[in-house]
Amino acid sequence: MKKHSFFVRYILAAATAGVFACMPVGLLADTTAAPEPFVAQSLDAVAERLSGADVIILGEVHDNGEHHRNQAALITALQPTAVVWEMITQQQADTLTPEVLQDAAKTSAVLNWEESGWPAFELYAPVFYAARQLPQFGALVPRAASQAALQAGVASHFGADAARFGLDQALPAAEQVRREADQLVNHCNAMPVEMLPMLVDFQRLRDTSLAAATERALQRAGGPAEGAAGGPVVVITGNGHARRDRGLSVYLTRAMPELEVLALGQSEEGRIEGLFDITLSSPAAPRGDPCLAFAKPD
Repeated sequence: MKKHSFFVRYILAAATAGVFACMPVGLLADTTAAPEPFVAQSLDAVAERLSGADVIILGEVHDNGEHHRNQAALITALQPTAVVWEMITQQQADTLTPEVLQDAAKTSAVLNWEESGWPAFELYAPVFYAARQLPQFGALVPRAASQAALQAGVASHFGADAARFGLDQALPAAEQVRREADQLVNHCNAMPVEMLPMLVDFQRLRDTSLAAATERALQRAGGPAEGAAGGPVVVITGNGHARRDRGLSVYLTRAMPELEVLALGQSEEGRIEGLFDITLSSPAAPRGDPCLAFAKPD
């Protein structure tokens, strides 16, 4: 039990410190049988392709400023009814009034962004500003709740809704093995093998939290009728959660199969892993070796 608790604390501390947030390495997947995505050459082409969907997932590499400028432009072009953020909790989202979002410094301060572990707020500022008139929804699971979920089983965080999202079911054995191998590679082969199942669970927790927040946004946008849905709702998230083969859309469409969901994956120099409906390439952001975060001190 002590070792289990240590792994939970390590994962949450690393996530809070941003160790995982800017890893540009894409999660790997066997997509040989998947259809090729539409490779867009312009933002206008992306907007045209995404238009009309109920849910529009705008992926990113977290520290790539071009990706965030693209997201801001697409919010303006698509005029969604609400926006869902991977990076903030619902409690934080409730503080984001149009007046707060009008001012980048005020937005950063209200969100306590400097302590969040996410990349510099100036990268995200254009996206928050573009969404300033929209209802805001947060999908980040607070640290204490994440810790409890990882210890009790991630389905416990969603209660009766876990079955609706399919989170009460274990992954097929072969898929579990693939995801654990991906997590090992994505963390520079530096993780003890005992941590890999928990890292997979943590990813599923965050994917399902994004799906649940998107469902709340759809129902609010649809009006007071129970079960009503309205959109489009835009989701701002990393490429790993945006991918269609294992990200948030898997859980969302399980709960709401009637939805039309489209996902944009934003690549760097054309490099991206996973399945998306559309991809758009940007130059790679300047960054050091992310694996240095796992290096042992001399």
